Parts: sequence; C-alpha cells; structure tokens
Amino acid sequence: MSILSERRPPTAPTLPVVELGPHFGAEIHGIDLARVDDDQVLALREALVAYKVLFVRGQHGLDDAAQIEFGRRLGEVTVGHPVHDSGDVAPEVYSLDSQDNGFADVWHTDVTFVERPSAISVLRAVVLPPNGGDTNWADSQLAYESLSPGLRDYVDTLSAVHDGSREFGYYLAQRRQGRGNLWEGEVFTHLTPVEHPVVRVHPESGRKGLFVNPGFTSHIVGVSEHESRGILDILYAHLTKPEHVVRHRWQPGDVALWDNRSTAHYANRDYGDRHRVMHRITLRGDTPVGPAATATR
Repeated sequence: MSILSERRPPTAPTLPVVELGPHFGAEIHGIDLARVDDDQVLALREALVAYKVLFVRGQHGLDDAAQIEFGRRLGEVTVGHPVHDSGDVAPEVYSLDSQDNGFADVWHTDVTFVERPSAISVLRAVVLPPNGGDTNWADSQLAYESLSPGLRDYVDTLSAVHDGSREFGYYLAQRRQGRGNLWEGEVFTHLTPVEHPVVRVHPESGRKGLFVNPGFTSHIVGVSEHESRGILDILYAHLTKPEHVVRHRWQPGDVALWDNRSTAHYANRDYGDRHRVMHRITLRGDTPVGPAATATR
C-alpha cells in the first residue's frame, strides 16, 4: 500500500491507495463514496490526475441518486449522453445495457465528438455476467511519453477530426428522430464533426497525452487519407500496448472513476447473451488544448 502524499502537495489530505502498476491505475480502500468528506473528495480528484483510473470496491449501497450526488461533489455533472436515451433512469445517467446494444467494445475516449468532451467518468456495476465483461484502460500520457522523440515532435503539430456519426448517427436520426438530449444548453440535433489536437495538454498536470481514439477519430487534418490511416494506426497500436493498459475484473459493488483527459478504454464483449448493465455519469470538461496553444500562453 502506498499513500498519495508522495504525489501531491504536503498540505493536501491523505488517501490510502494500492497502486496497480508503477505508472497507472490504483485501488482505493476503506471509503464509502456515498459518505466521503470534503478532504476525501479533494484527494480523489488529485488521485485521478496522478493515477488516471481508480477502482473502489464494496460500494453496495450506491444507487443512481447517490452516484449522481457523489459526482456533484467531484465536479459539474452533465446529462448522461448527448444522443442516447437510457430510458427510465435519471437524465444524468447513461445506462449501458447489453440487452439494448449497450456495448463499448472499441477503444474510445468518452464523448470526444463534442467541443468540450467529458473530464471525468464514474462507472458503476449494476448487473454483471458470471464471468467476462472486463474493462481495459490505456494511459494516453505514458503512451505519448514512450514514443520516439521525433514522432512526439511531429504529432505535437497535428490535429484530428472526431465524428460521432459513425457510432450514433443512425441512432440519432432513426431512434430519436433527429432530436437528442439537452447538452450544454442546446438540444443535440446534429453530429457535426469537431477538431481536436492529436496531443492534449492536461489542464491540471500539464502532461501531454495522445488524444485520438478508434471510436470517434475519423482522420488527421492536412494529410492524405492514406497517411492519416497510417499515422492513426501507429498511434492506436502504441496506445494499447500491454505496458500502457490496466484491466479490471468487475465484482458486484465496484465503481470505477477515470480521467477522460488522459485515458482511453475498452469493454470486453466476451459474455455471450448473458446480461451486463453499467451506469455511467460524466463531469463537464473543457476544450482540449494542444502543445502549440500552450506554448503561446
């Protein structure tokens, strides 16, 4: 067991954690997310920046309302999803139900197809299959830092387009009749592609990380289609190398929290027709900023 005090200012509150590797991921023990105090909330925020993904077991008393309230302690909770209708749950909840095509079996970072992607996600296990359904997270900052220096310098200069239409275009047009959810004050009616830097500078730590993902990134700006595909394939293969990935085997009562600004994730779809339901809430983020923009500040 290690103490977060080694990774934060000495005046911040302590939080016992168990590191899952030398660089990435941690389990938090001995806390109840429904009853955390202000010091523990501050420590959790700092731990998310340091470890990027946190796992808290034994949260059997947490329901949707308590999950949302905990999220409000961490930051500003958004609606569950810009497009998806999760049915009879609170508007802040995105229900990933395997019986309603609720799968996430492609590497992605949450909601990067909007101008201000989510900053933090909180995922709670609701119904689990007897086995299978693990989730994997990739450390985009470690992946960036382990690229060759020349490639790092090159991708620092690039931007990429993120497009939600491949995943949600048909759903928005057909199942929602072109009318999605209220997102940042406006009803979401169009999946207009957005441009983000390929390398994102984390607004709290200042560390650089890869900010492209197979789920929503369509192409690199300013290069040919062939070159774009080659660059993205290199980055995706590097991002998801085993040494950059932590894998979580879910148990009843588990909650995962992750920093969406420095990770990508993938849910294994290896449980056949058995039922799996996960409830996610997200916290409002900011506009991604790349190295060039930060250098001029």
